[in-house]
Amino acid sequence: MLKIIISGCNGHMGRVVAELCEADPSLEIAAGFDVLGTADRDFPVYTSPAQFSGQADAVIDFSSPAALDGLLEFAKNRHIPLVLATTGYTPEQVAQVGTAACEVPIFRSANMSLGINVLLELVKKAASVLGDSYDIEIVERHHRRKVDAPSGTALMIADAAAQPCGHETEYVYERHSTRQPRDRKEIGISAVRGGTIVGEHEIIFAGHDEIMEIKHTALSREIFAQGAVEAAKFIAGVEKPGLYDMSCLVK
Repeated sequence: MLKIIISGCNGHMGRVVAELCEADPSLEIAAGFDVLGTADRDFPVYTSPAQFSGQADAVIDFSSPAALDGLLEFAKNRHIPLVLATTGYTPEQVAQVGTAACEVPIFRSANMSLGINVLLELVKKAASVLGDSYDIEIVERHHRRKVDAPSGTALMIADAAAQPCGHETEYVYERHSTRQPRDRKEIGISAVRGGTIVGEHEIIFAGHDEIMEIKHTALSREIFAQGAVEAAKFIAGVEKPGLYDMSCLVK
C-alpha cells in the first residue's frame, strides 16, 4: 500500500482527497497537515510538516501558498515526492518549486482534471490553426469563496493559447479603464465569482463572422481530487528529481 500525506486535510479539497484515499485499497493515509489541527479525523494531523517523523510515499497538497516553504523543506529533507495542487503561487514561489524539483520529484498542476488537460491540447491546436485572425477571450467562473483571480487554470489556458500564436501576447484582465480598440496581441481573461460554482472555463475564438468556443465544466470537486490521487500514485514511483505535470497522465 502507498502511504499518502494530505496537506490541507481540513479544507474542502483535503476532505474529498481523504474520502477517495480511504475508499482505495491500494492507499493508506499516513497523516494530514493542517495549521488548525483537528480531532475528528481517523489519521494523525500535524500543524507543521516538521512534526511528522513517520514514513510516506507522497504528499498531496491542497492547502494554500503560505504552506509552500514548509512543504518544500519537508520534501527535500525526507526525500518524499510532492503533488502540488494548490493555486495562487507568486512567480517567486513558482521559481522555488523549480529549484526544489532539482532535488526531489514534484508534480505540479493548477488543475488536476484530466478533462482540462485535454482541453489545453485542443486550445493549442485551435490557436495554431486560427492564428492571428481570431481574438481570444477566456472566461472563468468559480464559487464565491475562491480567493485568487484569475484562476490558475485560466492562466494555464492563456499560456496554451499564446504558445502557438507566433507573436507577442499580452494578458488583459479588465477593460473598464481602457478606452481603445482591442489590440491583436491581447488575450482577455475575465473572472466571475459567485454561489457554489465548482469551476467553469470557456475559451472564445472570435473571428470575422465566426465564433468558436471550447468549454469545460466541473460538476464536483471529486474530479480534481481524483486527478491528484492518480498523480500521487505516479509520482510515488518516480525516483528521478524533476518537475512533472498532467502531461505525464494524459497520453
